[in-house]
Amino acid sequence: MLNKVHPPRPDWYEEFYASVMNKTMKSYEAEGKAEKVLEIGIGTGPNLNYYANVTDIQVFGMDPNKKMEKYAQAAAVAAGLPLTKFKFVQAVGEAIPLGDASVDAVVGTLVLCSVKDVDMTLQEVKRVLKPGGIYLFVEHVAAKDGTSLKFWQSVLDPLQQIVADGCHLTRETGKNISEAGFSGVDLSMAFLSNASLISPHVYGMACK
Repeated sequence: MLNKVHPPRPDWYEEFYASVMNKTMKSYEAEGKAEKVLEIGIGTGPNLNYYANVTDIQVFGMDPNKKMEKYAQAAAVAAGLPLTKFKFVQAVGEAIPLGDASVDAVVGTLVLCSVKDVDMTLQEVKRVLKPGGIYLFVEHVAAKDGTSLKFWQSVLDPLQQIVADGCHLTRETGKNISEAGFSGVDLSMAFLSNASLISPHVYGMACK
């Protein structure tokens, strides 16, 4: 049942994401408590465990694939997050169907690689965040120019988009986030050798 509801991800991702959430959530909790959280690209809900123990929380899980809803709902229940506190929203990042300044935090993990327009999505993230709201992110980005990894990313990028639901290997997403107009961005980079083509990663927190 666990594997059905929460399809296993590589160990490197589980460990990496858990460490990122541990670091960034401590910083965010020092600022204030999130009562309304939007996760873009919720998928089957592998991150819902991180919200289950937060009191007075409302989580919006957004994904363009309607078929993800039943899996995300099952993951919420399995994590101990009541469905009264979780709402699946079918939408794309370029047009988030939530009001201006309506959420305390937006979470995105490995999602900006596959949106059609990164900059438009980031403007939507800013729009729905309340003043002082936090955007937490983990994204894989293009390798450094001149490296063999960047060469293979460039070669395989068209195929990756076909087989991985629009995922791009050569985006410089960290630059997009830094230039999106947030009042502050705390961005770090990590290179994971066992992450194959989807490396390095940028992670951190941006404040509206």
